Amino acid sequence: MSKNKSSISKAKSYEEIGEFWDTHDLAEHWEETKPAKFEIDIQSEVTYYAVEKELSEKVRAFAKRRGVSPDTLLNLWLQEKLQEQNA
Repeated sequence: MSKNKSSISKAKSYEEIGEFWDTHDLAEHWEETKPAKFEIDIQSEVTYYAVEKELSEKVRAFAKRRGVSPDTLLNLWLQEKLQEQNA
């Protein structure tokens, strides 16, 4: 952890920070907080492709068993397939 960052918990590790917030409520320390400024630059695009209904159901079931969304599963599979084709 960076030494120049202040912390409400006064913890010395991420584990200690987690333990602190497991037993404390931010409402108790709200006066000690300050606004944070940051920018988010999301550069993703959603494109839809037609998939046969039965195939879609199989993908959903497989994704559920793996604990991921169908979108994530399909993106991983497509990346793998494209890497194979480029090899």
